Amino acid sequence: MEKRVVVFLVLSLAIILGYDYLLKQLGLAPAPPERSAVQSPTGDEADQPAKGPGEGTQAPAPSAGAAPASPAGDLAASASSEQQVVVETDLYRATLSNRGAVVSRWELKRYKRTGAADSPPVQLVYTEGKFAGPLSVLTPDASVTARLADALYEIERDFTVLDAAHPVGHLIFRHRSPDGALLLEKRLAFHHDSYLVDVSVTAAGLEGPPTLGLGTNFGIVEWGEGFIGLIGPASLVDGVIEKETPETEAERKGSVRWVALQDKYFISVLLPTDGTAAVARKEGDKLASAAVRFAGQAGAPMTARLYAGPKEYDTLKALGVGVEETIDFGWFIYGSWGLVKAVAWPLFAVLRFVYGFTHNYGLAIILLTVAIKLLFVPLQYKSYKSMKDMQVIQPQVAALQAKYKDDRERLNRELIKLYRDHKVNPVGGCLPMLLQMPVFVALFNILYMTIDLRQAPFILWVTDLSVQDPYYVLPILMGISMVVQQKIMPTTMDPTQAKIMLVFPAFLTLLFVTFPSGLVLYWLTNNVLTIAQQFITDRYVYKKKAAPVAGDEAEAGTPRAGKGKRGKAAAEADGQAEA
Repeated sequence: MEKRVVVFLVLSLAIILGYDYLLKQLGLAPAPPERSAVQSPTGDEADQPAKGPGEGTQAPAPSAGAAPASPAGDLAASASSEQQVVVETDLYRATLSNRGAVVSRWELKRYKRTGAADSPPVQLVYTEGKFAGPLSVLTPDASVTARLADALYEIERDFTVLDAAHPVGHLIFRHRSPDGALLLEKRLAFHHDSYLVDVSVTAAGLEGPPTLGLGTNFGIVEWGEGFIGLIGPASLVDGVIEKETPETEAERKGSVRWVALQDKYFISVLLPTDGTAAVARKEGDKLASAAVRFAGQAGAPMTARLYAGPKEYDTLKALGVGVEETIDFGWFIYGSWGLVKAVAWPLFAVLRFVYGFTHNYGLAIILLTVAIKLLFVPLQYKSYKSMKDMQVIQPQVAALQAKYKDDRERLNRELIKLYRDHKVNPVGGCLPMLLQMPVFVALFNILYMTIDLRQAPFILWVTDLSVQDPYYVLPILMGISMVVQQKIMPTTMDPTQAKIMLVFPAFLTLLFVTFPSGLVLYWLTNNVLTIAQQFITDRYVYKKKAAPVAGDEAEAGTPRAGKGKRGKAAAEADGQAEA
């Protein structure tokens, strides 16, 4: 491998790997939040479900004076003691408490915590520590907020089960203060085939604008120190998406489309109808909350939709408000790079299309890598040819460097002349690699971030493409393939430098040990295809192209030299002698 190519790769990886670390060292990255035992008045998480088929509008809420009608009849419970209400659909099992009228558990039936057969389902509600729960109503008065959170609400419901025969069910929580000055009512509409919940909150007697909260870490299953992607609060206000955990509390005023709490694979989102501000707050070490503030007109209900579920691209996109942008496929150094994002979405669509035939994401990754490799064959051949040509003239380059080592300007002129005479582009080996960089980064983001690969098996010991290879087989094979690739690539380095560069595959192998198996599988497949392409090019393509040129030069050596006066005279003399 040519020295400048290796340097380019090393610098690229150093930038990608060291950027976040450098920001933290310079104090430019947000510090991790400190744990706080104090409950925040804005410490609620909101979750917004994606629309299922046929879910275009919010279900109408029953009137305030009567319980909703349903074939199941009216089911009511008094507020004399704390009670738990379970709502179960095909997608999730939610438990709500009448103390504070909040969500106490939210389990996703189709996603398990681990790949084990007996693993429990993913739980989205954070239960460690005392924080305001999801769907809490918060006010500027901390004492009022505390009373509402501790109050026992009366419960009314119009369903026992949710299925295709009873697709929508309504749940009402109602609380009135002993003096009658404060009335709070929450109406929830659940759908059997969707993660979406329609929410309507009516409050009377509150001072100041009310806030509907998502709770703390609702939707954050793992706060991992991810290589890419941002974990914590996110919001879309006035058309601008912000993903950041503030140092203390941050409020974004404007037209709020959604407020969310997210991790790598899961998210809770609150989509308000008329939100006026998005509030994010640091609650502790790896703890964050989010909420939506409303205008606060007297007696006007706060309406929103709640989504609590997986970051499935199609599901989030169906919401129609850009929540799918929380899947960070556009990351490159600065968090969002338009070119990479533009490349990532088509590649992701192709990957899922191939999966539709293979039903195995490992095979889909291999086939997609083959297709991309074939697409870039012309560029890679140009890169190889440029490196090969540079290898041929390397002795002349070294001679010029020795001859004009004390005259940098003369050396540059002579090198440019040498490259021009031999029609060699010194950066020709790097340019094709730069053109392929967006594709590599896009695939890196897809294979690292998408929930589609979570717990997706490949073969034998690789049972989850989203985690590292448990036996390190793929990283070791990848390291071996890089060594072979280095050995067969043309190089202008001396033997000592070439041996030193063998450290590079070892470094990448150690790095990829911790990467998801799907990403390592892509890199391994790409290396194997590069080796095969190198072999075919050396054996069949490059030699065939080079042979006629060499023959032409051997035969035409005298006539070409004869373009001068002496050469022309010699040619004429030879012609007369033959005559």
